Amino acid sequence: MSTPILPLSGVRVIDFTQVMLGPCATQVLGDFGADVIKIERPGAGDLSRNFFGLPDEKSMNNVVYASLNRNKRSVELDSKTPEGKQALLDLCRTADVVVDNFRAGVMDRLGFGYEALSKLNPRIICASGTGFGPVGPYAHKGGQDVLAQAMTGVMEKTSDPSIPRSIYPTTLCDYSAGMHLVQGIMAALLMREKTGRGQKVGVSLYDSMLAMQMQEAAQWAAHREVLNWAAMPLTGYFDATDGGLVIVGAFKQNPLRDICKALELEDLSPQYPDLPSQRANKPFLQKTFRDRIATNTRGYWLERLEAEDLLCAPVRSLGEALEDPQTRINGMLLEMDLPYYGRVTQMATPVHLSEVTPVVRHLPPKLGQHTAEVLAELAQMQESQPA
Repeated sequence: MSTPILPLSGVRVIDFTQVMLGPCATQVLGDFGADVIKIERPGAGDLSRNFFGLPDEKSMNNVVYASLNRNKRSVELDSKTPEGKQALLDLCRTADVVVDNFRAGVMDRLGFGYEALSKLNPRIICASGTGFGPVGPYAHKGGQDVLAQAMTGVMEKTSDPSIPRSIYPTTLCDYSAGMHLVQGIMAALLMREKTGRGQKVGVSLYDSMLAMQMQEAAQWAAHREVLNWAAMPLTGYFDATDGGLVIVGAFKQNPLRDICKALELEDLSPQYPDLPSQRANKPFLQKTFRDRIATNTRGYWLERLEAEDLLCAPVRSLGEALEDPQTRINGMLLEMDLPYYGRVTQMATPVHLSEVTPVVRHLPPKLGQHTAEVLAELAQMQESQPA
């Protein structure tokens, strides 16, 4: 079968990343055709290979690791040995993009920073994902998703003051920063087409979480008011007799009237006609909705809410979402045959192009699976270069 033509075919990426932020970014590049060469520590590799803490072949190739590392080739090289460092420098000389998600300054100390690599290859793009940025009071600090949630105001807000603050259970910061890293790399590749030169690309967990709050930040900067979409008076989570649902009472001329109609309640909108009065009486309104919804099934209320064109949805588990026909229709389920596991389901890329269908060209690699192959290619490239 011929290799499909993909947008990033011919782009070579040297990938020093591990865990989540970097690997989710380089996987997107690989899905769209880049040759992603994953550099891993001898005998250990990406930290996510030890997700389960069991030093056996199955755990080293677990499904969590696999979910972030398809369409990559794994090379084991030790940057601390002269031979390993030289091989890495030679690989970077052939690369379009070098990606890392180490702490600020680590790549420079290892000898693979932009200043060093651009002397070998002026077209190179060096992309880094850090916790807090390359300089500043937190540059030295280890970056991690939960820390970024805590330090940017994301964790501080809740939908109700009575609800304790907690850690958001999905790696929101890592994924957001990873996708920003992809955007930066793509912009740098386009810029290189115009100038012929590479450049540095930088993102951080901290910046990505601040940027995600662009509306909230604007409101605070202008009015010193907290904008909390989850705490709006007509928005909330409610339990029916057989499960939970959410209502978002917004984007309509009179959402309170329509909610009352759907819930078979007396129209409360003349009594609470605007947002200030609804905010002042949020506990009463929410209790009224909560008591009413508790009298019937989730399906019953969703049907009635939908009939009034209100924003509503069932609250489901991830397993239920994966089984939803919409998930498969959207092409979000990718099935692969993995060693030690057999047929498994993974998330596909959420970016859909009408003329491009990403394919799995490389299964998530075993540690060092492609070391000999990649080094042989490198030797061949070096031999073909004019003296």
